Amino acid sequence: MIKKRFMFLTEEFLKENPNMCEYMSPSLNTRQDLLITAIPKLGKEAATKAIEEWGVSKSKITHLIFSTTSGIDMPGADFQLTKLLGLSPLVNRLMIYQQGCSAGGTAHRLAKDIAENNKSSRILVVCSDSMASIFRGPSEDHIDSLVGQAPFRDGAAAIIVGSDPDLSTEHPLFEIVSANQTIIPDTEMAMKLHLREEGLTFHLHKDVPKMIFENIESALKRAVSPLGLSDWNSLFWIVHPGGRAILDNVELKLELDKEKLRASRHVLSEYGNLNSACVLFIINEIRNKSLEIGKCTTGEGLDWGVLFGFGPGLTIETIVLRSQPVTTPIAAITNGAK
Repeated sequence: MIKKRFMFLTEEFLKENPNMCEYMSPSLNTRQDLLITAIPKLGKEAATKAIEEWGVSKSKITHLIFSTTSGIDMPGADFQLTKLLGLSPLVNRLMIYQQGCSAGGTAHRLAKDIAENNKSSRILVVCSDSMASIFRGPSEDHIDSLVGQAPFRDGAAAIIVGSDPDLSTEHPLFEIVSANQTIIPDTEMAMKLHLREEGLTFHLHKDVPKMIFENIESALKRAVSPLGLSDWNSLFWIVHPGGRAILDNVELKLELDKEKLRASRHVLSEYGNLNSACVLFIINEIRNKSLEIGKCTTGEGLDWGVLFGFGPGLTIETIVLRSQPVTTPIAAITNGAK
C-alpha cells in the first residue's frame, strides 16, 4: 500500500559506501557523517514553512522541541537548527532522541505541557527523520529487519504550539485537549533497535499489529471517556501508519468506517512511514482535506479527534484534539526529496 517514498540515499552514495549495503558491516561513521548534517537541514525546510504560515516573527519563538531517531550528536540537531533558522540564543531547547514512531505524539505532549506552564510561550516543534540510520542489505536469518525497513523513508514536519493565541494574527489549527502515554505490558521485545558499529539495527516482532489490536481500545477509552465521547465514528482519526496491518487492525478493533483512516492510508501511500513526522503529515492532510471539501472546521467538519503514535516499548501516545475554524492550507510539511 506504499506507492512513493523519499530518501537522501542515492545509488551513487551507496556505491561509494558499500559497507552500508552489507547486513553487519561497520558503517556508523558514514551514517553519522550524513545524518548529523542532513537531519537539521531537513528540519529547517519544514520549520521555515511553518513559521511563514504562522505569520509571526520568529523572534517570538520561546522554545524548540526537536525529535529524531537519526544521527545522535552533541551539540544536537536542536542546536544546529537554532543556528540554521537564526533563532534567539535565549530559546529553550529540548531534544527528543530514540523514541521512534511514537515521538510525534511525545512532542505534542511535551509542547502542551510547556505552553500551559509558560505564559505567552510559542514552541516550535520539529520532527525530522531518515531511514539511512537503519538501511542495510537483507539477511536470510533476519528477514524481520528487511520487513521493518521496507515502510520507512525520510521526512520532516513542523508545527508551532502555544496557549492563549492572538486571533488577530494567529490562526490555530487544533486544540491539544489532552495527552497520555501508555506502555503495553510485556512487549519490550516486540520492537528492538540497537545502536551498533553497523548502524541502528532494527528487529520487529510479527505480532506487533496484534498487540496494538488488543490494547488500542483501552487506551482510547482512557483518553476520551472523561469527555463523554463513546462513538468512535464521530471522531476524526490521526493514526500512525506503522504499516498497513496496523491500520487494518485499528479499523477492525474499533469498528471504524472505512473513510476514518483515509488520511493515515494516504500518507502511508504517498510517503511511507516517516517515523516521528508521520502524524504531523496526517494532521496536515486532514486540515487540507477540510478545505478541499468545504468543511468549516479543520477536522473535516468534526469537532473531536484522536491522534495515536506507536513506538518501541511498545509505547502508545494518545492525543485528543479539537478542531478549529478553517483558515488557509498549511505549508509546514516537507519531505526528503532533493
